[in-house]
Amino acid sequence: MKPRTVAVIGAGLGGLSAAIALKSKGYDVEIFEKNDRIGGKLNLLEKDGFTFDLGPSIFTLPQYFESLFARAGRQMCDYVQLEPVQPQWRNFFEDGTVLDLYQEPERMRKELAKLGGETDQHWQELQGFLDYGRKQYAITEAGYFDKGLDNLWEFIRFYGLFKIGSQIDYRRSMSDSIARFFTDPKLRSIFEYFIKYVGSSALDAPGYMNLMPIIQFDYGLWYVRGGMYELARGLERLLQELNIPVHLNAEIRRLHKAGKTVTSLELAGGERRAFDIVVSNMEVIPCYEHLLDEAPRFMRKLKKFQPACSGLVLHIGTDKVYPELAHHNFFYSENQHKHFQTVFQKHQLPEDPTLYVVAPTRTDPSKAPARCDNIKILPHIPPLDPSSGITHTDYLALRERMLDKMERCGLKDLRKHIITEDFMTPVDIERRYRSNRGSIYGVVTDWRLNRGFKAPKTSSRYRNLYFTGGSVNPGGGMPMVVLCGQKVADRVAAAHPLS
Repeated sequence: MKPRTVAVIGAGLGGLSAAIALKSKGYDVEIFEKNDRIGGKLNLLEKDGFTFDLGPSIFTLPQYFESLFARAGRQMCDYVQLEPVQPQWRNFFEDGTVLDLYQEPERMRKELAKLGGETDQHWQELQGFLDYGRKQYAITEAGYFDKGLDNLWEFIRFYGLFKIGSQIDYRRSMSDSIARFFTDPKLRSIFEYFIKYVGSSALDAPGYMNLMPIIQFDYGLWYVRGGMYELARGLERLLQELNIPVHLNAEIRRLHKAGKTVTSLELAGGERRAFDIVVSNMEVIPCYEHLLDEAPRFMRKLKKFQPACSGLVLHIGTDKVYPELAHHNFFYSENQHKHFQTVFQKHQLPEDPTLYVVAPTRTDPSKAPARCDNIKILPHIPPLDPSSGITHTDYLALRERMLDKMERCGLKDLRKHIITEDFMTPVDIERRYRSNRGSIYGVVTDWRLNRGFKAPKTSSRYRNLYFTGGSVNPGGGMPMVVLCGQKVADRVAAAHPLS
């Protein structure tokens, strides 16, 4: 019997994961990628002796990556090597407080003494919060992650109404639940900003999203030896070993359909290719809108899957090292709730943003020339919206506010020491990755909009169309999209068995 053929649109981590898992099950898979290298947002730029990781900078939950390699009969350690990062985060506040996060209890306890007041109280509050977070993580992992649950009804069938009502924290917001545990405003700000992993607001996301600190405190935070793009290179080697063709510079212009079946894909050059199954790593809304030309009535049904935030991504190379920085750093807004409201509710650029700052040379000096620093700065900002009135000039003004903030918080004369830079706006992100309105993290996690769910992996409109990546369950972030690809493969195998 001829194997079923599968086209995967997009070589982001979700697409690569789906392709590897499907090939391991016996499907005949090909990947089509519009850009000149695989990895999607996991990308890099080499410039003036600096190597910048353009996309993800944090590696967590290695077990989900290991399971992908195991599906192919391989061990991840033969393709990708990980190094632990300590401290996990360094947190900067406008009053001069600098607080590190450590996985080791004794080091974390010492950091809490910096806050003043009763260290024992801070420690007890942290332990109470982490115990609560572990319960939320365990519940979510058992069904949503492990079983690949895809919508509210699957959620209810698996968990039951009693467990949902009594054990899953969905009635409170993430921020409200954090406030129940912590009395110190700085600790509240730190744990609210774990929402950065999914590009959403702690004021809108449900309380069970407080599972996110557990992925660091219990499972560690890692760096891929040689740079984050080495993960893509490791997966590329596996693709070659599995004989999975990858067509680069192969943009898909249209998906052709007949009734409830996608019949073929059309490349930008006009070539048409027929496949039995299509898996789109292109986000759900752009795929339906641009490749399938769906009617406005259908598109309105997808409004609840609004894009997560975008970002202003600034990579700078400096001619001096800033020892104040750890590998991962956060520079907090003086009023973080105002920051969340500005970005996620008013859809405006923040006057005083919280900044995520990465200095990978703390772990890997090869990413910059000797006696230089490699620094990435990322604030969350609204996705593209033609009605917002935000211009490129506004983005440049925000760049200045970002540098002002870092100089105020201890990086003296940062501007004077910049010798190279790369600057990406939401317009660039949308153009390069065809993401929905320049979103970085797929679909926003917002209880009022979507109950915290992303779009389903299985198309509601076409029986042979599936989705993977940050816009579908379980959502954004490297481990989640790699898990998603594997769960998509399982759904394809259940609906379209080989025999």
